[in-house]
Amino acid sequence: MKIGLFFGSFNPVHIGHLIIANVIQDRTDLDEIWFVVSPQNPFKKQKSLLHEFDRLKMVELAIADHFYFRASDVEFHMPRPSYTIDTLTYLSEKHPNHQFRLIVGGDNLTHFHKWKNFEVILEQYGLYVYPRPGEQPCLTHPNIRFVEAPLMDISATFIRDAIKNGNSVRYLIPHSVEDYIREKKLFL
Repeated sequence: MKIGLFFGSFNPVHIGHLIIANVIQDRTDLDEIWFVVSPQNPFKKQKSLLHEFDRLKMVELAIADHFYFRASDVEFHMPRPSYTIDTLTYLSEKHPNHQFRLIVGGDNLTHFHKWKNFEVILEQYGLYVYPRPGEQPCLTHPNIRFVEAPLMDISATFIRDAIKNGNSVRYLIPHSVEDYIREKKLFL
């Protein structure tokens, strides 16, 4: 089975994530997409992140009705910060019958050379790249596949600020995720 790994903080998961994942699953040879909730991205500060279990729960709620999507907490059980190559290696050993591909936004290509063992990721796993506003592809490789998808410019920061200020987030996040956030009084 071919699995696309969509890594992210998902703080919170929003409609942009879901649209991109759906388009990529629909227009590629991927059998499933796993949303890998990252406890700590080595390139981001931890202070604004909700607890990882809250972020995982929101992903589970958001994708509950999609047959080809899965939520993954694999990085919760790994050393931190989480490096993509370590997670890919672990998953490949745990699931030897699966082929894993990394799903990234085009903006990640600019700094992809800074990722730990980026050459191994390209050679052994490959990338499915979706467009990001204002970004032009700056890296080419036989294992990089560009996928035509809508340009999504939805910011989790914008959503968190809207919640904090009592503004509507309708249509930005799934209703089930909004209910969870309100019930637990998150981002206030």
